[in-house]
Amino acid sequence: MEIIAEINKMSLVFPLKFRQAATLRDVFVQAVMKPIDTLFKAPQYLEIIRDLDLKIVRGDRVALIGVNGVGKTTLCRTIAGIYRPNRGSIKINGNVRAIFDTSVGIFPELTGRENAHILTNFLFPNLERREERVQEALEFTELGSFLDTPYKFYSNGMQTRLCLSVLTMEPTDLLILDEVFEGADQFFREKISNRVVDIIERSGAVIFVSHNESQLLRTCNRGIVIAGGKAVFDGSVEEALAIYRDDHDPRKKVVAQA
Repeated sequence: MEIIAEINKMSLVFPLKFRQAATLRDVFVQAVMKPIDTLFKAPQYLEIIRDLDLKIVRGDRVALIGVNGVGKTTLCRTIAGIYRPNRGSIKINGNVRAIFDTSVGIFPELTGRENAHILTNFLFPNLERREERVQEALEFTELGSFLDTPYKFYSNGMQTRLCLSVLTMEPTDLLILDEVFEGADQFFREKISNRVVDIIERSGAVIFVSHNESQLLRTCNRGIVIAGGKAVFDGSVEEALAIYRDDHDPRKKVVAQA
């Protein structure tokens, strides 16, 4: 099987705070605000990902599952090359397209149509039939005359319609989708969901972060549960969701506390 992404013993650490007393004046001012013994403490760190091993092969549609703050987005951003791991390595075979924030690369003063052309030139420099494909994406948004008004006047839902329609034009070797449907209205969410499924099927491999179980079950063939900076389960999506629900069942927490 062709390996698209290979992660070996990867760890990522974020600083919680830095040494703050840089000068005597800082010491004096901060002493008024906080106890003196906190001024000279060494910086503290939080280990987000810990010795993670993971292989993603062509054909994998991975549902990345875990509670908010567990490190799912951080892991995806590290795979995409936004963060550098403190330890370990990541090897990518092919091109990566990661969708985290649909507004990245947008110029608010320009119209939706103008932004669509700019995004397409940036994301798909070798796109064939460029004008035809851009027009198809613009029609897909159903924004009509709003396409020729400045983007800054768009509602959140309209912004999501435009950006997702452009971002999902072409497949790639590794596609990372992180809560991409947030902000879309209910009608368009169903429509764009079908478009995303098509892109997922045509891409080499996919990492999908979502709390929508029906979407994960529909699109993914592998489930990974993240907890404590590690992959605590790697198997079927159904089992992964069952483990996630079981570990975070509020009724069990009440019993445990009692």
